Amino acid sequence: MPIIRVALNIPVDTLFDYQATDATGHDVGLRACVPFGKKWLTGIIIAVSSETQVPPEKLKSAQDIFRDVAPLPVALLDLFHFCSHYYHHPLGMVVMNGLPGKLRGNKPIKLKESSNNYQFSLTKTGKQIELSSIPARNRVARRLFTELNHSAVLTRADAKQISPRALKLLKEWIQLGWVSIIPVPAVTLPKTAKIPHLTHEQQIAVNAITIEIKQFNTWLLHGITGSGKTEVYLRIIEQVLAQGKQTLVLIPEISLTPQLEATFRARFPTTHLVSLHSGLNDTERLSGWLQAQRGEAKIILGTRLAVFTPLPHLGLVIVDEEQDSSFKQQDGLRYSARDLAVFRARQTDIPVVLGSATPSLESYYNALNGRYRSVRLQSRAIENAALPMIQCIDTRTHKIQEGLSDPLIKALDKCLAEKHQSLIFINRRGYAPVLLCKSCAWTATCQRCSSRLVVHLRDKQLCCHHCGHQEHFPRACPHCGNQDIAPFGQGTQRVEDALAARFPDARILRIDRDSIRRKNAWHNILQQIHAQAVDILVGTQLLAKGHDFPNLSLVGILNSDASLYSTDFRASERLFTQLMQVAGRAGRANVAGHVLIQTEFPDHPLYHALQRHDYDALAQTLLAERKMAGFPPFVYQALLRAEARNIQVVLDFLTQASHLAKPSQSIEIFDPVPAQMVRLKGMERAHLLVQSLSRRQLQEFLAKWVTQINTLPTHKVRWVLDVDPLEF
Repeated sequence: MPIIRVALNIPVDTLFDYQATDATGHDVGLRACVPFGKKWLTGIIIAVSSETQVPPEKLKSAQDIFRDVAPLPVALLDLFHFCSHYYHHPLGMVVMNGLPGKLRGNKPIKLKESSNNYQFSLTKTGKQIELSSIPARNRVARRLFTELNHSAVLTRADAKQISPRALKLLKEWIQLGWVSIIPVPAVTLPKTAKIPHLTHEQQIAVNAITIEIKQFNTWLLHGITGSGKTEVYLRIIEQVLAQGKQTLVLIPEISLTPQLEATFRARFPTTHLVSLHSGLNDTERLSGWLQAQRGEAKIILGTRLAVFTPLPHLGLVIVDEEQDSSFKQQDGLRYSARDLAVFRARQTDIPVVLGSATPSLESYYNALNGRYRSVRLQSRAIENAALPMIQCIDTRTHKIQEGLSDPLIKALDKCLAEKHQSLIFINRRGYAPVLLCKSCAWTATCQRCSSRLVVHLRDKQLCCHHCGHQEHFPRACPHCGNQDIAPFGQGTQRVEDALAARFPDARILRIDRDSIRRKNAWHNILQQIHAQAVDILVGTQLLAKGHDFPNLSLVGILNSDASLYSTDFRASERLFTQLMQVAGRAGRANVAGHVLIQTEFPDHPLYHALQRHDYDALAQTLLAERKMAGFPPFVYQALLRAEARNIQVVLDFLTQASHLAKPSQSIEIFDPVPAQMVRLKGMERAHLLVQSLSRRQLQEFLAKWVTQINTLPTHKVRWVLDVDPLEF
């Protein structure tokens, strides 16, 4: 009796054995619905065996093996195994996390067959099959196989002419790996996108990467904002498409998808492209995933989770804005899509390109020591487009009214007169971050988090931006009864109101998570900006990344000082990246760019480096500081995070866990400490840091330690191991 070994979506790192009478070795990678306790669960078959260590009386039978979708390829299963081992997360949870929602259910999926947009071809395995191995009585199968052998491809119409049963047979042969599906080539249309001439730097970058296009290398494409990194991507993709291969393009934010997708479709109008991101419904996501799996989609554009897409003909991986923390999952399986993209490229022996104007210090350090290959773009791609001039406005000498200084207001006035667009950047949504009683200094705080409630004045609501809690605006201070309670500080809504009062004729558009909740909102907003239907943009970091606004000449930056003296050792790196990105929105075409930063610390080294557009100077300084302090990239870290209703329970659990550890001299374990935000969504949180100079030794220690931690009683505590943590 065949035994299938199934990975299930449960927090236990083991495979479960089940009897399956109809299972064969070709079923590895298929979904199976199996009994687990009192319920039914669907998992992925990882192995088929004739032996099991489960006693016969305890061995249950699988209910069904779903053959509606082709099995997950071996390369993808290897990626899941690596991810499970490296991040110390149960394999079943890793695998099921990587699948579209519709494939996680306990029923086969019903796919609507598209009429004639694909055809069939024998695989290498299929070509090795002898006709004599198909029984003589099965005349339809023999005829179909002979036809496939003689023709390079067979269309659906051809198959139906042989027999109505032919399509069913072809599906069975697809499962066996004899036949593959290939899309019908689209009719060649003239290219609609005007292809720009490459600059000298772009040409060097394209040549360097394409010469070695058939082997693994990690390329760091370090190009200033507006230097034309996207054009370099397009030229390399063109080479990959010419080989009939697929390209995976990872981007950090869903907001970047419409603009990038439009660029790719304009350049490659006949190429099958799919987008995979959280803005799609389950059916749309499954459809795109299947098109990628069948090899029909040649360009796959997606956010973090797209790194797990099955791609049989993968030829190139691109990670745009590689430094972005959005590539790191911050709950459940805490994987880095950028790091998995590098592993996947190495596994497939293809190049991976990491693009950024301000690379992460880890990637920059890897390029310095030769682990990554570096190519630089140091000038803007559009002729006469210069880098913006950056100035600091000293708010100790210039009075601020409603968040805006006089020099910034004058610059906005001038910009409006010249009919150019401007952007006011403040990385805080809502009206104001604090509701304050001036009498007793009471502030509105969230009952479930260690944070203040943000004022949303138009909705007359106080909102927590961490847990989503909302409550009505109080009429008086609940502490002293004083009615003189007022919003304190600025958010995007307050700045928008202040600008509307100051410039009543200006067309002002606010862009933050509150304003783009509706589907297609982003697409409509971008259209308005490009149609010159907006004069002043007010926005958060959503506006900072990757967008190209040709008529934008002025950027004003508010409230950036808060990150300068943060306890987070990555705060300076993140602030510089954010400011460099938002400053880079200005002066990208023939309009001169000007950036004004309101700050109390105009002489800070970070602002000096920003004014000189000198990422290297700041990076070298930060690397020296990190080396002295013993921080990444000079050490490798893991964080044991835990949470419970009571902080003492959490600290006791972490203390027990640290006592279980038996580290070698190469492993350093720190004492448990409360998290920076102790209370989140009603749970008290703390963590324990482990670090080592050797990644291999840290991994060996973690593998043993996780097994020991699993023996601790955890009915009151939830815990997770975060390898290569970005947030503390």
